[in-house]
Amino acid sequence: MIPGLPTLVSNISFVFSRGDSYLGRMVSDIAEIMANCRRCVVLTGAGMSAESGVPTFRGKDGLWRKFRAEELATMEAFLDNSKIVWEWYNWRRDLMSKVQPNSGHHAIRELETLCDNFVLITQNVDNLHRVAGTQSILELHGNIHHNKCVDCNKPCESSLSIDPDNIPTCEHCGGKIRPDVVWFGEMLDPVVINQAFQESEQADIFFSVGTSAIIYPAASLPPLAKRSGATLVEVNVEETPISFLADFQVREKSGEFLPRLVAALKGKTEPG
Repeated sequence: MIPGLPTLVSNISFVFSRGDSYLGRMVSDIAEIMANCRRCVVLTGAGMSAESGVPTFRGKDGLWRKFRAEELATMEAFLDNSKIVWEWYNWRRDLMSKVQPNSGHHAIRELETLCDNFVLITQNVDNLHRVAGTQSILELHGNIHHNKCVDCNKPCESSLSIDPDNIPTCEHCGGKIRPDVVWFGEMLDPVVINQAFQESEQADIFFSVGTSAIIYPAASLPPLAKRSGATLVEVNVEETPISFLADFQVREKSGEFLPRLVAALKGKTEPG
């Protein structure tokens, strides 16, 4: 017994990684569970975006001009210098417009078509899941291509082009237009996060894909699903704080594992 190990951990999870001879059996086992489940929930994080080449804005390479994301993605920065905040977001939007969904994004879209009840919950703001075609999406942190009013929070036309020297104002209240994303120090949309909790609680199988499981409240969703009786599958190249809870730990990139799972699930659900 390892000192300090919670006594509630009584389940034995299965860990599979590249080159593991049991990988095929694991794919088949998960596909079998999915073929007999009613509700599937998938949570995705930054690791999935990284597979498409979405740049990170944290760490030693996270500087833009002389600023870090933590200095620009705040209400204080917008109120102090909305021009430079919009220059940064226009630059980010341009970068992300050149990035395409990877095979993992497309596999999730296929999972949606293969499941009777499916919900995708994402921490990513890059819009790649929508580009890939997934329909049922809860965007916890917003969408970088969407806009809203800084004062009344009403959404504005997504295609609205923002001139940092002449930022448009809300047609309802006259407030400045800002990106419709969650900034540091802000609360998540209560409607969205409450729905995410409800979906997680009702899941029969829950996938945690490409997320470090350290950012709350998103990190509380996989344990909630597990406590509510769901089979928990973690797909991440590294161990995370929720790994010990997972029924299946998959140490593979989502773009490599998820297409295999889709193929196996199709084989179990298609006639003949």
